Amino acid sequence: MNIALMAHDRKKELMVQFCIAYCGILSAHSICATNTTGKLVSEATGLPITLYLPCKQGGNQQIGARVTYNELDMVIFFADPAKGIEGYGEVMDIARLCDMHNVPLATNLATAEMLVLGLKEGYLDWRDIVNPKKK
Repeated sequence: MNIALMAHDRKKELMVQFCIAYCGILSAHSICATNTTGKLVSEATGLPITLYLPCKQGGNQQIGARVTYNELDMVIFFADPAKGIEGYGEVMDIARLCDMHNVPLATNLATAEMLVLGLKEGYLDWRDIVNPKKK
């Protein structure tokens, strides 16, 4: 499965800790991330991560495009609710695309844990049936 990681600045450390905790599960999958988040996670876990631009330079649009082209199976975007409405535009853009293309999205730790544990148990294998990947 292809998983995208994104995190607002105040949630990057939480993303690193999350990926350390679930490194064993995540290591069996392809991971991409916006630049800063991906570098932090890769340095802390040793996971190979495809890096995109930083969010403010278009990384969120690169991930959004991958959702649109059905190249991602899950998005984990740790959002900072303290940013208010102004900071939630990018979250809402990704959420809308995920909803349109049936891509599971987590915006907080509790949901991310459920998705990753479900991934481990095979509960997301339906993505391979509904959206077969080209080989």
